[in-house]
Amino acid sequence: MTSLASVTLEVADLAAAERFYAAAFGLGPELALRASQEATSGFRGFTLSLTVAQPADVDALVAAAVEAGATAVKPASKSLWGYGGVVQAPDGTLWKIASSAKKNFGPATRAVESFVLLLGVQDVKATKEFYVGHGLTVDKSFGSKYVQFAAGSGAVTLGLYKRAALAKDAGVPADGAGSHRIVLGGTAGSFTDPDGFAWEAASLARTGE
Repeated sequence: MTSLASVTLEVADLAAAERFYAAAFGLGPELALRASQEATSGFRGFTLSLTVAQPADVDALVAAAVEAGATAVKPASKSLWGYGGVVQAPDGTLWKIASSAKKNFGPATRAVESFVLLLGVQDVKATKEFYVGHGLTVDKSFGSKYVQFAAGSGAVTLGLYKRAALAKDAGVPADGAGSHRIVLGGTAGSFTDPDGFAWEAASLARTGE
């Protein structure tokens, strides 16, 4: 089964991005960085999500990100599904920090339970079939609105949303142009999906070679 092992963000200032992510989230090999000067503007068509155990953990990660230089796009708050907020890293990447819990049950930590990449696509059903054809297995599917693939042995969970809905959820306008500035590292080789998101062999995506 094809899995998503890593995500590589292409950033204009590599040294600054390395400092930010080390201070804000401290993620492991599932997140890689490499320098790029490709033009991009507005919404880049994806969000990254960190799922944590409780609201206090959300607040801790949001605070760490803002202190490291992120901008709060949607302040953390309660909703029907739990508690969460959205920040934008200095490199422009949108991060959603969320918990399904609405009450705290212990001291705050910065432990991350899951790392999720949501792609904003034009046609959820068509892109789902494309990925199924490349070996991914559907875990959850809600018609033309949302699809989540099984993580398998991968460190990153992949989901599909309608582009406009994903932008709305993140609290930003859906308009955007240019490079996505993201590369997905998987076990199915190199290819580009219908919305222009590029995949590489996982080892290449991790090292940036």
